[in-house]
Amino acid sequence: MTEINLVQADGANTADAARKVAVVTGAGSGIGRAVALELARADWAVALAGRRTEALDATAALAREGAPVLAVRTDVTRPEDVDALFRAVREHFGRLDLLFNNAGSFGPPVPLEELAYEDWRSVVEVNLTGAFLCAQAAYRLMKNQDPQGGRIINNGSISAHVPRPNSIAYTATKHAMTGLTKSLSLDGRKYGIACGQIDIGNAATEMTERMQPGTLQANGTLAVEPVMDAADVARTVLHMASLPLEANVQFATVMATAMPYIGRG
Repeated sequence: MTEINLVQADGANTADAARKVAVVTGAGSGIGRAVALELARADWAVALAGRRTEALDATAALAREGAPVLAVRTDVTRPEDVDALFRAVREHFGRLDLLFNNAGSFGPPVPLEELAYEDWRSVVEVNLTGAFLCAQAAYRLMKNQDPQGGRIINNGSISAHVPRPNSIAYTATKHAMTGLTKSLSLDGRKYGIACGQIDIGNAATEMTERMQPGTLQANGTLAVEPVMDAADVARTVLHMASLPLEANVQFATVMATAMPYIGRG
């Protein structure tokens, strides 16, 4: 059974037609949480999606001073979960203006020849199939609502451009995300559905904590890499989301300034 929890902030009206509505996947932690909180502070109604109910509730609690927040336990690899998520959004908020397609998994950082099939498949299912299922559901809702249209922002990665060592599954899915973004942009054009991609490098989240002792470089050495605040990513997403549908940030790269991206390898 899908778990749904609506957190109604003081003075907030769920049915306020002037308030924009967003879905954020992977909203229980990291970049997803930072973006959800930034949107809520900007008076967006936000549906939080993720697999961990406790983490979603924690994000919702942090957003309590903002607009209405809907927490929906969702496994983005399961079509029935995704359908339930967007059905809940339609029932509670009436429309959808933004999907931030953020849920993702890195997988075990092991040499290519040691990567298990199950680990490859798990990363592909979350990062690519999950992004597709959510985009498809958002597209259907945006196409059929009145007024028509909306925006999808995909979380790519700088790995959509250049890989790290021992990251073949993650890198392959992030390159595929770029193709997904371009196809969504083209197919959504006639319905007023804009799609862009934010490629993020070294935001300080739970995922990058493992990098603190040092990260494997292409030359085989370990190096400590700088990170940036996830709030800087969230402000960028809010800017992309706040543009009129006549304008679109197609691709944006936001990264820790001194990280080894330019010249990587």
